[in-house]
Amino acid sequence: MAGLAASLVLAGGVAAQPDGDADDVVVVTGTRSGEAVDATILPVTRIGAETLLQTAAHHPSELLARVPGVRLHRGNGAEHLTAIRSPVLTGGAGAGAFLFLEDGIPLRAAGFANVNGLFEALNGSSGGVEVVRGPGSALQGSNGLHGVVNFLTPRPADTADGFEAELGSFGRRRGRMVMTRPGDAASALVSIAGQHEDGWRDEAGLDRVEALVRIDGEAPRFHWRATGALVTLQQETAGFVRGPDAYRDLDMARSNGDPEAFRDAQALRLALNLNGQVDARTHWQVTPYVRANEMDFLMHFVPSEALEESGHSSLGVQSAITRQTGWGEWALGADIEASTGTLRETQSRPTIFSFIQGAHYDYAVDSALTALYGQGHWSLSDALRLQAGLRLERIRYDYDNHLADNTVGRYRRVADRSDEYDLVLPHLGASWQIDPSSHLVARLARGARAPQTAELYRLQPGQVIDGIEPETLDSFELGYRRASARLEWSLTAFVMRKRNVFFRDADGFNVTGGKTRHRGLELALEWQASANVTLSLAGSWARHLYDFDQPVATASETIRAGAEIDTAPRWLWNARARWQPTTRVTGELEWSHMGRYFTDAGNLHAYDGHDLVHLRARYQWREDVEVFASIRNLLDTRYAERADYAFGSDRYFPGEGRGATVGVRVGF
Repeated sequence: MAGLAASLVLAGGVAAQPDGDADDVVVVTGTRSGEAVDATILPVTRIGAETLLQTAAHHPSELLARVPGVRLHRGNGAEHLTAIRSPVLTGGAGAGAFLFLEDGIPLRAAGFANVNGLFEALNGSSGGVEVVRGPGSALQGSNGLHGVVNFLTPRPADTADGFEAELGSFGRRRGRMVMTRPGDAASALVSIAGQHEDGWRDEAGLDRVEALVRIDGEAPRFHWRATGALVTLQQETAGFVRGPDAYRDLDMARSNGDPEAFRDAQALRLALNLNGQVDARTHWQVTPYVRANEMDFLMHFVPSEALEESGHSSLGVQSAITRQTGWGEWALGADIEASTGTLRETQSRPTIFSFIQGAHYDYAVDSALTALYGQGHWSLSDALRLQAGLRLERIRYDYDNHLADNTVGRYRRVADRSDEYDLVLPHLGASWQIDPSSHLVARLARGARAPQTAELYRLQPGQVIDGIEPETLDSFELGYRRASARLEWSLTAFVMRKRNVFFRDADGFNVTGGKTRHRGLELALEWQASANVTLSLAGSWARHLYDFDQPVATASETIRAGAEIDTAPRWLWNARARWQPTTRVTGELEWSHMGRYFTDAGNLHAYDGHDLVHLRARYQWREDVEVFASIRNLLDTRYAERADYAFGSDRYFPGEGRGATVGVRVGF
């Protein structure tokens, strides 16, 4: 179930991506009431509306690369794998390690996470994005392990009517229309966005449509906000290309050995936020919501090529009461959610090896989440501020197997059962204002991930459920932030240790007691170099290490304590130069660096990394008409979005070649 409680102030200890002065930037992912980014303790970055327009992103990876320590490895179309203060995580680990929100409400229930976690986000209709690196506050629960990403719907009162259309290479077409209706008692917004691409690779097209309705209103004694979001996706999938440096061969890189592969997904979300005041110091919020999603996925990467049909629906409510005091602020709250999910896996092709024709799995899971939390801020002096919080969360699964309780080929169906997990999530932080322009922040926090239902009930022979415990991650960080009229920068150091790491090793068996260690430095900088030029930098250095031994049959996948985790680059850099020679013209040159990383657990094979350059420009033709253009991968670099070594060979998701787009905006 979803790691619910969500919308409290994502306090942060690192400079944001401000669209204005730092004092004007407010974050809302960690305290539900909002606070200035320079007053936060959590490491949060806000990507605002101006940056969304400047980037004109086709994929959220383009936005999140601007955040220190964050990188999405993009597959074709909308596919991706995420890293936030972590290696690029795959499978169940990737599905449950990050908490993806919309206005503070998880996009999915925690036990039913998707490794492509942003398939269902409002990538084209959001009004801003907030990113927390590392564990969230007491308001985020299961899945808020390595990081939290919160997509914010735009406020009708602050949004203009507009239309946007864009055309480009590889059959790209993208459009968006926004209509608003302001009013005294209520203001409404409707946004519809869609994108199509034929795909850089063969038979790798994408069609994606999203719709958003938001209405903000006032009643005599409270405010309310109603939102509804619908996302549909049809994705043709291209798999790995194999062989040493196969991504450098253009014909091979653009080929698709799995032309029949696809993902079709739909998601619907409805929420009603009610908030008001008991008195001048006491504020309350209640947010009931429902969600439903489903996905059909042809599993092209295994010999069975089975069809997976999955989905879940949820009903939940978030609640909080906040009180201002003479010494600070405290908040208490409760989150409740009930979900029902199903999964069916069926192989239509004839039996091959232990991949048996017919039904592999067919089950339903009822999930219940209950959580209580408290969080407080204390101002001990004009310079020293403390924050502490505690979240207690219980997740229960009731599993119902619809097939025989037996093992068929490589598929084990366990008998009906119930499983329950308790999470205790504390955090403690402090902020010391050294002088009017600089702060020192420190924070201790724990994140956790309840086991995913697909890990528990989708077993293979020899695998057992007993011993699978929630993953926990303990984090300590220390950061320094400084802001002046022309320069804002921050440096954050972190160390983390993760226990009860669960994954499936190269021999196909569950590993239930894994341990990893993580440490790194993150730098964020924005410098107004002149009246017309702004330079920005988001960079990180990190080491992600195994902290246990796990022998397997294949030497390249044998895990040794102290070895680097595969797909964990030490260096990530993103630098931008923004030039505005006149009020009508804006240009941006971006350099993105991916460092070298190992492609197997044994550290015997590696990918050398890559550097990409992107160019963007905007021209204000008339007061309400803007023309914009982009050239992605300006130097036409041959690179791999993801590199891996498995089954005795190098394999890659090739990166897209140089592509250009041009578009027009009216309004906004």
